[in-house]
Amino acid sequence: MTKREKFKQSLLAAVPKDAINQFLSKDKTPVSVLLLSIIVGVLAGFVGTLFELAVHFVSETRTDWLKDSIGSALPLWLSAFLISASLAFIGYFLVHRFAPEAAGSGIPEIEGAMDGIRPVRWWRVIPVKFFGGMGTLGSGMVLGREGPTVQMGGAIGRMVTDIFRVKDDDTKHSLLASGAAGGLAAAFNAPLAGIMFVVEEMRPQFRYSLISIKAVIVSAVSANIVFRAINGQSAVITLPQYQPPELPALWLFLLLGIMFGIFGVVFNKLVTLSQDFFARIHKNERKRYLITGSLIGGFFGITLLYMPEITGGGITLIPNIANGGYTAGFLLLLFVARIATTMICFGSGAPGGIFAPMLALGTLFGYAFGLIAHQLLPDLMIEPGMFAIAGMGALFAATVRAPITGILLVIEMTNNYYLILPLIITSLGAVVFAQMLGGQPIYSQLLHRTLKNEKLRQEDLPSEVK
Repeated sequence: MTKREKFKQSLLAAVPKDAINQFLSKDKTPVSVLLLSIIVGVLAGFVGTLFELAVHFVSETRTDWLKDSIGSALPLWLSAFLISASLAFIGYFLVHRFAPEAAGSGIPEIEGAMDGIRPVRWWRVIPVKFFGGMGTLGSGMVLGREGPTVQMGGAIGRMVTDIFRVKDDDTKHSLLASGAAGGLAAAFNAPLAGIMFVVEEMRPQFRYSLISIKAVIVSAVSANIVFRAINGQSAVITLPQYQPPELPALWLFLLLGIMFGIFGVVFNKLVTLSQDFFARIHKNERKRYLITGSLIGGFFGITLLYMPEITGGGITLIPNIANGGYTAGFLLLLFVARIATTMICFGSGAPGGIFAPMLALGTLFGYAFGLIAHQLLPDLMIEPGMFAIAGMGALFAATVRAPITGILLVIEMTNNYYLILPLIITSLGAVVFAQMLGGQPIYSQLLHRTLKNEKLRQEDLPSEVK
């Protein structure tokens, strides 16, 4: 026996056989699961990217119609009302007629499906969420595209398991989670945030194993590659690149986080109250539901003409805020106004997400806070834009209760890696204070409300229908 062989044997002898066997048994990842997760990621990336392009196309077409034929035949405000009302009508009708579970964000539905308490009717959800979201987001309503892409991604995961007739329950669960991760990665060009969103925010529902983690990572990467192949590799939000703040200024980021922690609890409560308010208005009757939704869409069509800052998801607004030109007072007024418009749109049950509106709100308040701090403490050499970026992560952390996801999401979206320390401080402060005040994560809160309403509807049905 050679010296080299003796050395190898001594190394193997030093490692307990049980440890080797345990590692190998844990790492027996079926290649089929990884291949299916690649398919899920590619499809989720393609659908998510196509959805973004479709919403952009509808928005541009709406503007062209206003400038051309319709605008010349009718007053501009009436044309704007009719076009946006029609687009919103399409979204609300598709949801109420074919897939009520496609209303709102859709993320709670995926969490419920991962828990085995909500169905995934992918053959209905994918087209309804896609075309319905095109209508509502294209009308100018304050909604984001990330909720639809996560729900469509999860639905694609279930579609793949049905097409390939996957029987194993854990594999089905892994592919459902993989689709959700791929959907978020494609929505914001943020693969790390997509992975962490499933691992952190969906932790009560996610079944942790080496297989499931690998599947989620592979899907998010695949989806992001598709997104970058179509849209390019630049960050979703173009902002100045900030240097790390001075250490004596870090306490200001903690203070901002505390303020967002308090506001996050209030924000989540307002979401539930707004949903209950609109439920009392339309009473889930189709006629009332469609009239209410169309009027909201028409209202935002007019608002687009005169106050575009309080319309839309807010992603395009963020660079305008961070590049300066606004006073702190105006930003705070805009902050309050966008809270109201966010509640109107999301609370009405329109198909659309709330991520992007939250990021815009975080930017508004964060930048206003930075301007005030700069005026009060000029010696600290504060850049207000740093607080805008920190505010994005803090509000996400306070409402969704996923600080690591919020930090990664903001860094990937803005490409500001030097701000990781202030982002951690702000997000941690927001989460701690939100927990101290007893607030619930927004998606868990929305899922609980959905299940409660479903139970009440079942109790109201006649006994022969049951």
